[in-house]
Amino acid sequence: MAIPADEAFMEIDQQKLRQCFGAFMTGVTIVTTTDSHDKPIGFTANSFTSVSLTPPMLLVCIDNGSENLNAYIKGRGFAVNVLASDQQDLSSRFASPIADRFEGIAWQNSALGFPIFKDVAASFDCTLEQAIAAGDHTIMLGRIDNFSSADKLGLGYHRGQYFTRGDTA
Repeated sequence: MAIPADEAFMEIDQQKLRQCFGAFMTGVTIVTTTDSHDKPIGFTANSFTSVSLTPPMLLVCIDNGSENLNAYIKGRGFAVNVLASDQQDLSSRFASPIADRFEGIAWQNSALGFPIFKDVAASFDCTLEQAIAAGDHTIMLGRIDNFSSADKLGLGYHRGQYFTRGDTA
């Protein structure tokens, strides 16, 4: 007999699932936008992927519990900052509950008006195409309007630890 979907979710050990997801090595990004008062906001995300070259699109996911969710899903768009290997502190800062995460950080507005950090490995300036509710997160599908890449190694994340190319486990 099949278990109803809702009951099956109740039986899953979320900590073990998180550990299983952690086996997949990812890059580290900070997703930025501005709120309704044009104040810059941002969060650290490793749920980022390319979607399409034609048209150029990507996706990132935001936790539905984020106090900034509405600014992202009702806004014009967002920027994705792909962190360089030496930007672990920046990642940690934007993953922490700090009142003004931008204080003392070097950044500039993208062409669309979203914060882009200095010395990132790459950045993408996106118009929000669609926000899709998916479980406890929302998928933000962005059309890439502008992008930039530097000759820098990216910062990685694996099993709860940061790494850079050349690190050994």
